[in-house]
Amino acid sequence: MSDRIERPDWDNYFMEIAHVVARRGNCSRRLVAAVIVKDNRIISTGYNGTPRGIRNCFEGGCPRCGNPEVASGTGLSECYCSHAEENAIVQAAYHGIAVKGSTLYTTFSPCLQCSKMIINAGIEEVVYHREYSIADNALALLREAGICVRPLITVEEKKDFGLV
Repeated sequence: MSDRIERPDWDNYFMEIAHVVARRGNCSRRLVAAVIVKDNRIISTGYNGTPRGIRNCFEGGCPRCGNPEVASGTGLSECYCSHAEENAIVQAAYHGIAVKGSTLYTTFSPCLQCSKMIINAGIEEVVYHREYSIADNALALLREAGICVRPLITVEEKKDFGLV
């Protein structure tokens, strides 16, 4: 049969799912998502936004994100939003699911705080789509901890650049 369906590889499959999960985010600054996978099965997802029971960011639940005068990457100590990676790890813990030995797919590379959580949670690999602008120390820390870290150029991007 020559009309074979074009199936995404595992990396692209999970990254595409992460991009869909990001659409659930409620942060008014940036939509980010993380998908934690073990044995090619999704065990947890997370997106950025305010904690459970707190008004959504886009509804005024976060004082930093609601202030347009706060520049990107500043005032982070005033932000109420939890990051996608943090939420994915915490959701797994909330439901009693171990993430040790798993892979985390994320639409943006993790920040320093999330990188520390990833290390301490026992996640073995981080695959990211876009690099976060303040990620240099975070990525170096993950690598120093022996975590495999790699960017993913999606199939669609490879097509756009004529690489496929």
